[in-house]
Amino acid sequence: MDAVEAVAAGPTRQGELLAAGTLTSRDLVVATLAAIEREDARLNAVVRTFEADALAAADEADRRRAAGEAGPLLGVPIVVKDDLDVAGHTTGLGSRATSRVASGDAELVAAVRAAGMVVVAKSTLPELAIFGFTESAATGITRNPHDLARTSGGSSGGSAALVAAGAVGIATASDGAGSIRIPAACCGLVGFKPTHGTMPSSGGWHDLSTQGCVATTLADSALFLDTLGTFTTSLVEAATSTPEPLRVGLSFSASAATKALPLDPEVRSALLEAAATLRAAGHTVTEIDVPYGLAAKALTVRYLAGIRDGADGVDDPARLEPRTRSIARLGWPFGARSIEWARRKGREWGGRVHDDLGVDVLLTPVMSGPAVEVERWKGKGGLATVLGMNAFYPYTAQWNHAGVPAVSMPAGTSAAGLPLAVQLVARRGDDARLMAVAAQLERRL
Repeated sequence: MDAVEAVAAGPTRQGELLAAGTLTSRDLVVATLAAIEREDARLNAVVRTFEADALAAADEADRRRAAGEAGPLLGVPIVVKDDLDVAGHTTGLGSRATSRVASGDAELVAAVRAAGMVVVAKSTLPELAIFGFTESAATGITRNPHDLARTSGGSSGGSAALVAAGAVGIATASDGAGSIRIPAACCGLVGFKPTHGTMPSSGGWHDLSTQGCVATTLADSALFLDTLGTFTTSLVEAATSTPEPLRVGLSFSASAATKALPLDPEVRSALLEAAATLRAAGHTVTEIDVPYGLAAKALTVRYLAGIRDGADGVDDPARLEPRTRSIARLGWPFGARSIEWARRKGREWGGRVHDDLGVDVLLTPVMSGPAVEVERWKGKGGLATVLGMNAFYPYTAQWNHAGVPAVSMPAGTSAAGLPLAVQLVARRGDDARLMAVAAQLERRL
């Protein structure tokens, strides 16, 4: 496998090729930068590339390997979402309202570099990571490589588009209300949101948000998370293990502020196929309803207060998009006591929901259908956009509120050729079990 072929191979295989001396990090980075330039011309997924710095880092990784140093990610290219500081560059956050240059790397970026990974580019996101689609006045529309008329999702839409297009093997992603899982579902990728508190640079939106990645396989996701996070059990080992028989709750229950959109029949069929696959693997699968009461819906306080705080923290709030300012105003009523109440409700609900339901893992949709058309919410006001997104994406944000691990898994394609996905959700701290059952489903599907 040459460097051009290896660009889309993913970090696990790339690390093996680098360790074997089959290719150098420089060759891989050069090929990755070329692929990013080619794909960005049609996807608009890149904020900036770091060619000179990336080549210098690749050369350093090659020197380290030549000196006998080993590491599964040493010399592997990565794209960083533009919500993380990279020293010497502006962290754009998808906005025209940011201008400050970062004086140092974010904690996760520093950890990525310490692992020997090569940061090659920064990817697009919607303003302040608010939306489930990646469209902004600052960077324009990011498109889905499977269908350019469709969204790549959000807020990690640039990362997902580049990985799905084969322009890079892995990219960072963050998830405050579904922003790892929604782009993964839109683009046919794995999107693993770990237990909150396990990854560096997490904690935004009053601890709704956690860092992670988007990748083509669970093995690649596990390698990244294991290397950079703090987990009590190896996720890499879990990804190759066979889980014990589990109680799986198949749920079509949606948590929407008004009314969820009807579930697309092809998504329903994908869920039923996944349920049948898990039954055949020896798990007990029972259809259940998840009651989303006040404790679950208290997430709205954290979400809106987090957006308000983010809007207040930009360099020039007057340059925020009108829709962003409108949503930020919705968070004005929520003070410290309201936020702490909502956080407590999330912790309490997340700590008991699986036990209350009598299940080990939940199997749910990620979205109400395949990726929507770009500009679906163009021209809508703040409240209308939030309610519209909540109706289409009513299956993700509650698990941020609960702080539990959840993963979006590819589950075939629609008749129109768009990716379909299912979601698995485990107890807080049960990341390894979730990885094991998800990997089992991945192998069988």
